[in-house]
Amino acid sequence: MKKLVLAAALSAAATTAFAGNMSEPVIEAPVIVEEAASSSAGGIAIPLLLLAILAVAASD
Repeated sequence: MKKLVLAAALSAAATTAFAGNMSEPVIEAPVIVEEAASSSAGGIAIPLLLLAILAVAASD
């Protein structure tokens, strides 16, 4: 009975001794998603403003 308990204790100690390794853990870089800060009418605002200025200048 003593040998059985001793064998169980040694096998439990041996399994925890090989739980890890000596290499550095691999940590992945976080993914950063940057959203564009442009509106849907951003490219058409300046031409419409210029067209309005030309229309006012032509009406005089």
